[in-house]
Amino acid sequence: VVVHVAGAVRRPGVYRFSDGSRIDDAIERAGGPVGDADLDAVNLAAVLVDGEQVYVPSEGEPGGGGSAATDSGEAPSGPVDLNRATEAELDVLPGVGPSTAAAIVRYREESGPFAAVDDLLDVPGIGPAKLAALADLVTV
Repeated sequence: VVVHVAGAVRRPGVYRFSDGSRIDDAIERAGGPVGDADLDAVNLAAVLVDGEQVYVPSEGEPGGGGSAATDSGEAPSGPVDLNRATEAELDVLPGVGPSTAAAIVRYREESGPFAAVDDLLDVPGIGPAKLAALADLVTV
């Protein structure tokens, strides 16, 4: 498994891991978090997915490092439908960057449509804190 570790870590870069390694392992391999890292914004227990980026935001960083606008430059006008949204539409949500957006779409393609918003917990990289931040912004 090869992942790109970026953000508030001591040695950002691309690292190789054995199958079953966790995001916590990736952060430690990158030298650990820097002082202002917001580890609560990251699901440290999530299994690493080949080709993903593990992004550790700094405390107070808007959107957990994600974009603050859609491709059109506007924030979403209402809840984002998890079963219809594109990666770009998901990427604008707080705490959802490109790798998490791709994981949501990949999960939907492999497992079928989301039955409930809480099903996001089954997506690698999404834990209880990220789900809580997204719950009012998404729908199924």
